[in-house]
Amino acid sequence: MKLTGAQIVIKSLERRGIEVIAGIPGGSNLPLYNALEESNIRHILARHEQSAGFIAQGISRVTGKAAVCFATSGPGVTNLLTAIADAKLDSIPIVAITGQVPSTMIGSDAFQEVDTYGLSCPITKHSYLIKDAKELLTVISEAFETAESGRPGPVLIDIPKDVQNQVIEFDELPEFISDNHLAEENSNIAETDIRVAADMINKAKYPILYVGGGVIHSECSLEIKDLAEKSNIPVALTLMGLGAFPEGHPLYLGMLGMHAARYTNYLLDKADLIIAVGARFDDRATGKLDKFCPNAHVIHIDIDPAEINKNRKSDLFIIGNAKTILCEMNLHVNESQRTEWTDTVSELKLQYGLKSINHGLHPVNIIKTVSSIIPPESIITTDVGQHQMWVAQAYPFKAPRTLLTSGGSGTMGFGLPTAIGAAIAEQIKDTTKFGPAKKVVCFTGDGSLLMNIQELDTLAEENLDVKIVLFNNRRLGLVRQQQELFFEKKYIASIFKTNPDFATIASSFNITSYNINDGDNLEEVLNEALAIKGPCFININIDPSENVLPMVPPGGANSDMID
Repeated sequence: MKLTGAQIVIKSLERRGIEVIAGIPGGSNLPLYNALEESNIRHILARHEQSAGFIAQGISRVTGKAAVCFATSGPGVTNLLTAIADAKLDSIPIVAITGQVPSTMIGSDAFQEVDTYGLSCPITKHSYLIKDAKELLTVISEAFETAESGRPGPVLIDIPKDVQNQVIEFDELPEFISDNHLAEENSNIAETDIRVAADMINKAKYPILYVGGGVIHSECSLEIKDLAEKSNIPVALTLMGLGAFPEGHPLYLGMLGMHAARYTNYLLDKADLIIAVGARFDDRATGKLDKFCPNAHVIHIDIDPAEINKNRKSDLFIIGNAKTILCEMNLHVNESQRTEWTDTVSELKLQYGLKSINHGLHPVNIIKTVSSIIPPESIITTDVGQHQMWVAQAYPFKAPRTLLTSGGSGTMGFGLPTAIGAAIAEQIKDTTKFGPAKKVVCFTGDGSLLMNIQELDTLAEENLDVKIVLFNNRRLGLVRQQQELFFEKKYIASIFKTNPDFATIASSFNITSYNINDGDNLEEVLNEALAIKGPCFININIDPSENVLPMVPPGGANSDMID
């Protein structure tokens, strides 16, 4: 058969089972779009390439599989890079396919030329610059295998326009690489290490499970729950780990770190053993590193060897797939009551729990009211800032892949396009196998929303069932909070001198919109808005002086929280 490079790409994506691509066409990737027109793959026309990357992330974060985005050369690529970097830091598998100027023009400062390969290498698992269409016969398959295997992450394939148009002749498309990476990931796990880890757990008096996003990636939430319940081990979660252990469980400690409940960080200080699973000891979780869990030995379980002893030295590490390791470890861990330890947990929860707020338009009350209205399996996306931390503190996450948030990069503008991707993933899933589509709610702030507000047009065009809850405080809230607490209340560049009528803007995109102010019946309005079929926008004017507390001062120890 004879196919162009662009046709090989599209047919390879079809064979991989890709049903949706998000992107924006331009001069250097038009051959890909010309080939896409002949395909059944659905295209989502984003309004900004960064959003195309986040739409792909939304699909990937919900499904656990690599999703695809397209961009053209030059500014198309540079716009996309933020979403790629975000995916790298949060270990999200996406495959970004970009157009490039013709091969003969590379290096000539041609129109819309940038060094895509050079720019992308530090923020991807792997990058390709394709020089011959024949490479595409294997590269597409390799890209998906790389993105999804081991510690997941983004892969970029940059294809010059002449290579997209190049016609090659071959017998048939090769089969995709089989998903055999699980066996490879577990090939070097030593059973003796697992037994040693189990023995350390059995002997510990005050152990804590420190659970990160790797538990969600490896789909071992049930194994974490089994271990915690069998041996009565409390579970603290990173921001990326929320949902891996159900809120409300007696052993649930919530999020640790900068905006944790005091009792969570205090209990970590008392622990004599930390079992870190799929977590990387990042600064937002640990605070001042040499003060983090000072009395504890550390068992570190992670699929990425680069994370071992990078930030915190471990007494024992096991490299491999966490699900396999925990399944084996649970066979050797003893049942234990740990009455003294669980009593201590209960006492500190009562003494140092998060303050209960059930009044007015306080963000915590808004979040709890939303959670009481929508189904517990709903998918929540956030942007970055105060609202993100309030959601992490107050929303009762019960299951994995129900919180989609930008953790490592902290990218404002993440929430809305990621919610679009999540809704698309729910729209195309096999409802006979996975049940009905989940509701998607995006919590955002006015500063974050303004970063990608144009995606309201994409949302309206696709008519997706996404509800946007805007905490409008006319501020860059978390910046203002730090200026108040640590910079002598010098509010430089954190207060918006003008602020648009967001509900009117959303209405101009034909999205049903609401304004909620002091004195309105919050529950009544939210019940009505959240029940609407299709997109809905809810602007809630909150007190700009509200702070997310408690908080660990930047550079401080987790035990030195302020209220």
